[in-house]
Amino acid sequence: MDMHTVVVGTSGTTAEDVVAVARHDARVELSAAAVEALAAARLIVDALAAKPEPVYGVSTGFGALASRHISPELRAQLQRNIVRSHAAGMGPRVEREVVRALMFLRLKTVASGHTGVRPEVAQTMADVLNAGITPVVHEYGSLGCSGDLAPLSHCALTLMGEGDAEGPDGTVRPAGELLAAHGITPVELREKEGLALLNGTDGMLGMLVMALADLKNLYTSADITAALSLEALLGTDKVLAPELHAIRPHPGQGVSADNMLRVLAGSGLTGHHQEDAPRVQDAYSVRCAPQVNGAGRDTLDYAAVVAGRELASSVDNPVILPDGRVESNGNFHGAPVAYVLDFLAIVAADLGSICERRTDRLLDKNRSHGLPPFLAHDAGVDSGLMIAQYTQAALVSEMKRLAVPASADSIPSSAMQEDHVSMGWSAARKLRTAVDNLARIVAVELYAATRAVEIRAAQGLTPAPASQAAVDALRAAGAEGPGPDRFLAPDLAAADTFVREGRLVAAVEPVTGPLA
Repeated sequence: MDMHTVVVGTSGTTAEDVVAVARHDARVELSAAAVEALAAARLIVDALAAKPEPVYGVSTGFGALASRHISPELRAQLQRNIVRSHAAGMGPRVEREVVRALMFLRLKTVASGHTGVRPEVAQTMADVLNAGITPVVHEYGSLGCSGDLAPLSHCALTLMGEGDAEGPDGTVRPAGELLAAHGITPVELREKEGLALLNGTDGMLGMLVMALADLKNLYTSADITAALSLEALLGTDKVLAPELHAIRPHPGQGVSADNMLRVLAGSGLTGHHQEDAPRVQDAYSVRCAPQVNGAGRDTLDYAAVVAGRELASSVDNPVILPDGRVESNGNFHGAPVAYVLDFLAIVAADLGSICERRTDRLLDKNRSHGLPPFLAHDAGVDSGLMIAQYTQAALVSEMKRLAVPASADSIPSSAMQEDHVSMGWSAARKLRTAVDNLARIVAVELYAATRAVEIRAAQGLTPAPASQAAVDALRAAGAEGPGPDRFLAPDLAAADTFVREGRLVAAVEPVTGPLA
């Protein structure tokens, strides 16, 4: 386990801490202030529970059943029942990192002192994370309102010692056995606690935070591959001049143009238009790369603002306010998060599309300005990268389908009490697929562009030092260069891993300096 420790306080958390816990098994501790806030809020809940007047979430049923007053002797059963009945997910298991993010973010809200959960319940949540125990959570069950109910319920079930969970060794076992093996006592839920453990946007938010981290790497990688393609196509880098982007001051556009310009510094290929194919301008997929990549970068920045607000939020219903009031609210609605998840799927699809268009241009002898058909060694005998582009095109086509917004849909539930939902969990799930596909699409462009750059070098044209660094690192990673046809899938898989792990960016930065 990572020795890094994340301290959970009363004022939210950071994206970096979410990634550390979800992906790198950072330990979690509750701050003294959080324990104090938890205890103070619990006193308020206990006082309300002792009153004869019904209080939603404390002494009533839930959702469409909120009108029923629950007698004191049935309230513990009520809290257990809501967890058991709401743990109704179906379908494939959700990835371990998503479940860890889900649990950590629910703990973040619990620790705020606005939920009324006892300190010992919060500590058990931290203990389960630190033990590497991961509840079994299923793909389907959340409508994104009231938060991610079914996924969070499966996590709460584990705290009760029920249901199934995965141990740190990767084996799925009954949760009670895993808790016992790690010396963790199952919680016995009291008033409001079952509800407080279920009522949040934590799953969709965790997936948003991790997607932003992945997309930051992929957008920088795509700037690099766009520069390599421009170079291989003997394009002009004059369109990247800072003064051109200053007169249309979208921040991301300027950043992408600067990244590309630094990758191309010292190139002997740019601007070498072939005499038999004169060009006044390069094609849009080459010339407009900073505009497309940059617009996506600006969308990422907006999504990060929304994620930051949600990371600072306490999402529950009802909530305990600083003056002691317990008030119902609609803060669990996932619309703010759902919208940006869909925005990101749209820009990821468009980035994939422009990458594929450049790849196709590299392979077409009628548009590649002197490169062999399909970058083949002996065209006709060899097919080169013909079918690599097919694969890339199939991925792009799926990306377009995944860009259809989930948040534009709503389906009523809970006997029409929850009559407008966000579908934010669905938006997050499809975005994860889109991010995976985008890495593969960028990898195919990289593989084609590096092969084309090497062919240009054999023609006597010297690539930029940063380009050569990318070529050398990719070849060292197991993706081979030009030559007769061979089994191509392993090369593409190596390129995918190379891009996905951030190694493309790491390969060129010693030459270019840090890229944005």
